[in-house]
Amino acid sequence: MAKTVLTVDDSASIRQMVSFTLKSAGYEVVEAVDGMDGLEKAKGKSFNLVLTDQNMPRMDGLTLIKTLRGMPTYRTVPILMLTTESSDTMKSQGRAAGATGWLVKPFDPQKLIEVVKKVIG
Repeated sequence: MAKTVLTVDDSASIRQMVSFTLKSAGYEVVEAVDGMDGLEKAKGKSFNLVLTDQNMPRMDGLTLIKTLRGMPTYRTVPILMLTTESSDTMKSQGRAAGATGWLVKPFDPQKLIEVVKKVIG
């Protein structure tokens, strides 16, 4: 059975690129338009990986990660940040919130697949 990835980003073009990249590598992908939407989808289904942006309306990525980490289902699920933010401060806030890893946009599709394979197989 295919591993399922929840991708959370307010940019439709980024969601499409992530979806296309991961689906072509054999993953199932569910898209969410912001942190609140991502949280609702995460509550309704369990995912093997969550990929989230940082800067989004309604709920940002760090808040989403903290909220997911508070849920028993998502305590150990890998959560990757995919964002334009690349400062060390932001990365350490991401680690403190519970992020498993960090990818900077624009992303290289091959690198994304490599990282996803590394964390969920």
